[in-house]
Amino acid sequence: MKNKHVRIGTRGSQLALYQAEKVKEAIKNEHPHWDVEIKIIKTKGDKILDVALSKIGDKGLFTKELEVELFSKSIDIAVHSLKDLPTR
Repeated sequence: MKNKHVRIGTRGSQLALYQAEKVKEAIKNEHPHWDVEIKIIKTKGDKILDVALSKIGDKGLFTKELEVELFSKSIDIAVHSLKDLPTR
């Protein structure tokens, strides 16, 4: 039987990596034979360092790239903080 490979996409921040590790642990606890990988994805919010994020005002500064990777099947799961999701 072929082992499943799960790719978790997340930002490289300390909080994002902590959360992704917790998700990885939960998956491994339920499926110890699965190969689970964490893939760090740089978002627009991570790349813009010379302008205050409040001045950009763009929705999804920390989530858009994760969504693109998820929809293109480059990752299987996207892990990020609720605070980074755009609100209505």
